[in-house]
Amino acid sequence: MEQVDCVIAGAGVIGLAVARRLAAQGLETLILEAADAIGTGTSSRNSEVIHAGIYYPQGSLKARLCVDRREMLYRYCAERSIPHRRCGKLIVANDKAQEPMLVSIRANAAACGVDDLRLLDDAEAQALEPALHCTAALLSPSTGIIDSHALMLALLADAENQGAVLSLNTRIESGRIESGPIVLETVDTANGDRFAIATPRLVNAAGLGAVALAGSLGGFDREFLPTLRYAKGNYFSMSVRAPFSRLIYPVPEPGGLGVHLTLDLGGSARFGPDVEWTDVLDYRVDPARGERFYEAIRKYWPDLADGSLQPAYSGIRPKLSGPGEANSDFVIQDATTHGVRGLVNLFGIESPGLTSSLAIAEHVARILAPTLREMGP
Repeated sequence: MEQVDCVIAGAGVIGLAVARRLAAQGLETLILEAADAIGTGTSSRNSEVIHAGIYYPQGSLKARLCVDRREMLYRYCAERSIPHRRCGKLIVANDKAQEPMLVSIRANAAACGVDDLRLLDDAEAQALEPALHCTAALLSPSTGIIDSHALMLALLADAENQGAVLSLNTRIESGRIESGPIVLETVDTANGDRFAIATPRLVNAAGLGAVALAGSLGGFDREFLPTLRYAKGNYFSMSVRAPFSRLIYPVPEPGGLGVHLTLDLGGSARFGPDVEWTDVLDYRVDPARGERFYEAIRKYWPDLADGSLQPAYSGIRPKLSGPGEANSDFVIQDATTHGVRGLVNLFGIESPGLTSSLAIAEHVARILAPTLREMGP
């Protein structure tokens, strides 16, 4: 049986950020990833936006870990030459009835510590983006875009430079919680080899598989397993450039932030995500959903031409709230909740998980700090 100081389950942006942080503390860190590459799930199927922290409830983990540490991510990108741009975004009201929502969004953001939003009238907004149609808008200058894969490569490089080891094609099939270490039974998905790993520290950063992984651990109380729901978000792209230099967001809708316009670092536009509740991991994009996209986009960009959109990709959010329910917060479970020393479960890490990745890693490191003092590396 292999023994290691710490196991990170999942090599998405959160798992890699946590591995980097723990390896820097001197822990022998092993990253287990079931796929054949890093970041193939939620981490690579999103809008690649650095969020300002506007929408989240005051005091929530989402607000604290996004707003308080957003600048940490910008600094890291600058230090490691990770492609990114602080391009800003406009949240737009399409009619007078929506304008009070902008005022409410601004007030909530201010309560969370986002103090740079500016309310614009239609003329001021159109002076920034001439192709935009709106009656009013909120300007968020702190919003940006990032190359998420480059971020993950940098996090992995940092972790490996501190001694962390990445094991791809390695699925955790089950585990058991013993009086000492947590024992994990794993399988090599490439050749079927099986091996066991014992560790005093397990960080469950398995994303869409995090709830199932926790449920596979013998001795873990099922009372602490949340219900996971899949919210699929579909994206459409354009073959020509859109006439915008900032991100354009409508006011939020239930389950998401509406069909917004984001830009990649080359300036090409993509639209989405919408919200499609599903029970299966199916990333195919139905071209017929494009009709709804045209309707939604033309509310803020009426000149969008017929036939401009084409299916691009989709992602699935690991949500802990369902249709008609208020958006749930991140759930970061440790021994104070479930009673298992050394186990940290990261559930429901959806947006703004990418923006909060370095902050989540710090949070996990603080949780595990007592185990360093008690058990050593």
